[in-house]
Amino acid sequence: MKENLVIIPTYNEIENIEAIIKAVMELEVEFHVLIVDDGSPDGTAAKVKNLQKVFDKRLHLIEREGKLGLGTAYIRGFQYAIEQGYEFVYEMDADFSHNPKDLVRLHDACARQGNDLAIGSRYVTGVNVVNWPMSRVLMSYFASKYVKFITGLPVNDATAGFKCYRISVLKKINLDKINFVGYAFQIEMKFLTWKYGFKIIEVPIIFTDRTLGTSKMSSGIFKEAFFGVMKLRLGSMFKKYA
Repeated sequence: MKENLVIIPTYNEIENIEAIIKAVMELEVEFHVLIVDDGSPDGTAAKVKNLQKVFDKRLHLIEREGKLGLGTAYIRGFQYAIEQGYEFVYEMDADFSHNPKDLVRLHDACARQGNDLAIGSRYVTGVNVVNWPMSRVLMSYFASKYVKFITGLPVNDATAGFKCYRISVLKKINLDKINFVGYAFQIEMKFLTWKYGFKIIEVPIIFTDRTLGTSKMSSGIFKEAFFGVMKLRLGSMFKKYA
């Protein structure tokens, strides 16, 4: 069984893509990387194809037509991981807001400590965010408090996008029935992991906002998350989780 697959969704990440791939490939633990590119017009996919000549069987690419959303990119990556027989699957941004070195800590939390989901958490030991405006820090922090209050999810960073899943979690969750695509996607996946009784741990990280490229955040993503949380809570009242 192959062990580690890091999924990195991209849209116009030409400024970051080569550096982030090389940073992951140089870690002491061996990781494979899957880039899921949404038709980036800046040539991101072409750069990945060139790098495949260097990293051979460790670097993979899925090209999609058009900007289809973060959640669907990860779901496509999860399906690929299941098909290819990976044991641990990671979510990570392309812009270095997640430190590649922390992948090793997430790996240890699952592979050595026996957890099923390890979350790179900005809020488990206070507020560990660098270069965000205070308004965005507060919105993100209190969004997690809101999720915890409404759903009971025992996680301090409910919207975190830096994670390691044991493949059994992704096989258990019906990926075709995931409803959301933005922040709410991250919340929904954690919520279902918890509801199915999997073991979750938060690993403290320092989140640093991107220095190159453009953020994909929008007000629509926050709106989806706000109302999506209520939908999750109501839906769970009428569902049994094995």
